[in-house]
Amino acid sequence: MHAATSPQKDDPKALFGWYMYDWANSAYITTAVGLLPIFFAKGVVGEGGAVFFGHLFRADTLWGIAVGTAGAVSFLCAPVLGSIADFSSAKKKFLLSFAYTGALFCMLLYFCSSGDVALALVFFLISQVGFVNANVFYDAFLPHIASEEKMDAASSRGYAFGYIGGGLQFALALALVSLHDKLGLTSEHAARIGIASSGVWWMGFTFYCMRFVHEPGVTSALPERFRNGPRWLGLIRLGVDRTWKTTLHAARFRHLVLFLLAFMFYNEGIQTVINMATVYGTEELHLKSVHLLGTLLMIQFVAFFGSLGFNLLATKVGTRTAIVIGLIGWMGVVSYAHFLHTAAQFYVLGAIVGITMGGTQALSRSYYSSMIPEASSAEFFGFYTVFTKFSSIWGPWTYAAVTQFLGARTAISSLIIFFIVGLGLLLVVNEEEARRCRTAPAF
Repeated sequence: MHAATSPQKDDPKALFGWYMYDWANSAYITTAVGLLPIFFAKGVVGEGGAVFFGHLFRADTLWGIAVGTAGAVSFLCAPVLGSIADFSSAKKKFLLSFAYTGALFCMLLYFCSSGDVALALVFFLISQVGFVNANVFYDAFLPHIASEEKMDAASSRGYAFGYIGGGLQFALALALVSLHDKLGLTSEHAARIGIASSGVWWMGFTFYCMRFVHEPGVTSALPERFRNGPRWLGLIRLGVDRTWKTTLHAARFRHLVLFLLAFMFYNEGIQTVINMATVYGTEELHLKSVHLLGTLLMIQFVAFFGSLGFNLLATKVGTRTAIVIGLIGWMGVVSYAHFLHTAAQFYVLGAIVGITMGGTQALSRSYYSSMIPEASSAEFFGFYTVFTKFSSIWGPWTYAAVTQFLGARTAISSLIIFFIVGLGLLLVVNEEEARRCRTAPAF
């Protein structure tokens, strides 16, 4: 197999198209984190909770289980799909397939109303799996479109575009919910339209922006031992085989694995805070929807400046040090969240989240991208997603369990342990040793 060099590295059109996919899909994740949990808790489940298998469950417990289950599905399939995409030059095809599926099921959430708990959870689960797996292949384009010295800037700008795009769509949805009386809509109907519109935004802008991003060509033939039976089955067998070999290969690079472990732990805390923030505000703090949604809207625009600001910080102090500063900020977030009582305090928390969120996520992506082989980017980002989704499984599930038995305040403050462990592991990563993986053969 011979991988062609990328003709679009640092090309402004390719970079713009790549940034714009973040603009596209951030409409979904902003809604999934903001409007959808509130609608699910108040409009679908209701104050009495929901009964499954003879047990009564709180809305936030069910939401945590659904988010964790979506993470588990991605955990199982991402590396194999990434390996197949690298072999067959199909990163763009996989990205579009998952993005369009996720967007479609997000739109189908429009048809869920009061009492449709199982249906809403299934539609959300499929849309979340589509979002997560599309991001595997989106992230995998980064080493193809940006040179090493420009990866931090490209990753940060991608997140910045996402915060603006997601923020604008969310603002439109929030305006629709706020003005529902004047438009002749119930608040529930307005929320359903707002949720579905995020899927339309995601699908429409994906169709537009991915015209500018092209995958480097790869000439390859399916090895003889994988040619028995249909080609799709041979590709799956090849994907499993390559994933196993890459696992053994990557295990030799101790410091790359150390970074992935560090990322797994601190991302545990980040993803749980992001996914559970509005349901925490709804169920535990009993804040009005206007304050919850207003805070999330503010976060989008604060995060735009936070992601660009952390990129500048990284140029001054180094990428890892900038991530460390961000993690200290996250420790402050979960500590402060334990003591929240008022809407004003929730706004302050949102401002801190906005500053730290974009920086830690964008710089973690570019830091990892600077360590991996370009020719196997989708496969290695599949492993990145495994570590991401491993944390996304246990974080929400742990939060759900602690909330059910000890309360949400204990659950939110206990997340600090993940940031402490992640920070400790990150500090022992030897960057030079980790980057040896970039020039090593994948097999």
